[in-house]
Amino acid sequence: MLSDHSIGYIEVKREIDFYYQMQHIEMQFELQLNLDGITSARHQFELDHVIDVSHKPFSFGGGILYLHTNQGVFPYNIQVDPAYFILAFQSLKSKK
Repeated sequence: MLSDHSIGYIEVKREIDFYYQMQHIEMQFELQLNLDGITSARHQFELDHVIDVSHKPFSFGGGILYLHTNQGVFPYNIQVDPAYFILAFQSLKSKK
């Protein structure tokens, strides 16, 4: 039985340094899927509040994973194929 699945995602933070140069800082986080819902570094969604999960692949690899929730759509920049994560979500959602 499924208890916990995760997928890594990247957030890019842009800052201006002391010399007025644009710095791109990549931070890596995990999107956790479990029986209670989906948790990111900034948000927590109950499973009942997540309507769907979709994926837009990029030609150079990676893509964007979209969480469609009752609070709106939340995009996550991913570097791997999310097929197992989406299937795990669908499996959990069908059991509720």
